[in-house]
Amino acid sequence: MAETTSSGRSQGAGSGTGKAGGKGLDAIYRSISEAIIEHRLKPGARLREDALADVFGVSRTGIRKVLQRLALEQLVTLTPMRGASVTRPSVDEARDVFEARLMVECALMEAAAKRITEEDIQELREMAKQEREALRNREQRTAIKLSATFHARLAEISGNQTLAGFVGQLASRSSLILAVYGNAGHLGCESHDHDNLIDFLAAGDGAKASDFMERHLKSIEASLSIFEEPEETPDLRDIFAVDA
Repeated sequence: MAETTSSGRSQGAGSGTGKAGGKGLDAIYRSISEAIIEHRLKPGARLREDALADVFGVSRTGIRKVLQRLALEQLVTLTPMRGASVTRPSVDEARDVFEARLMVECALMEAAAKRITEEDIQELREMAKQEREALRNREQRTAIKLSATFHARLAEISGNQTLAGFVGQLASRSSLILAVYGNAGHLGCESHDHDNLIDFLAAGDGAKASDFMERHLKSIEASLSIFEEPEETPDLRDIFAVDA
């Protein structure tokens, strides 16, 4: 039986891949998660199911599935009788995330140093270059996204895909933390930190890479300052104008 969207269009039931301009739920998930990580959707912003359904041209049931998936990754918070909003990390949550990153990412550096290839090194150097350029051009959102991608890629190089997936989630949550508690113009670390880290890995020195990763993450955490942002209801059609 066909399912009717909030815009009056019908969608085949059972597949879970409602289309919007050729996009399925996976594409909608990516669009929303990228908007969160890039801070086009700010922490605390409300995500109305009906508005998202209208923007993407799918049913509220489909949007609900996407929001539940984002909630599992802690990018979205679902509150009874209130709905969904972009997660606003608390101070304690921010500390927990960085503690987890210290424990996991530092431990992966030894394996990464053993497994890294010349192709990996060139890829990482290009990512670090793009991040520096974004910071130099005051493109804070882009720089934060690139930094998260860099750390996730480092974890993948270690070969432990389970922990790499966990690091990817932690890096995404760190993007929210930086949005709430970070300072404009930098990521809480030196612009050449990632280059130095690559040098240690390229030299096969996992111990130094691990020590440097610890200092790197601690410097980011130490740079955070607490401030409150007012809750907002964003213009979802404007934010996803390109994606819809």
